[in-house]
Amino acid sequence: MKSGILKRSIVIAGHKTSISLEEPFWICIKEIAAGRLISISELVAEIDKKRDHGNLSSAIRQFTLTHYQQQLVIPANAE
Repeated sequence: MKSGILKRSIVIAGHKTSISLEEPFWICIKEIAAGRLISISELVAEIDKKRDHGNLSSAIRQFTLTHYQQQLVIPANAE
């Protein structure tokens, strides 16, 4: 898997914006959107609405990490 930065254009609330992310994050966003039965643009718009500060690329990275962390099963006896 490549890890270079990919720049893509996405329409959010009727406005076209460019987002630069590493390829693994684009793959994650595509998987999450497909799992929710929504488009990548719709998912990115949700992330954009909920971000408090910082740039959109950072918000997307944080969202994907949080999403997959919540998928982890932690044993009851873990410290």
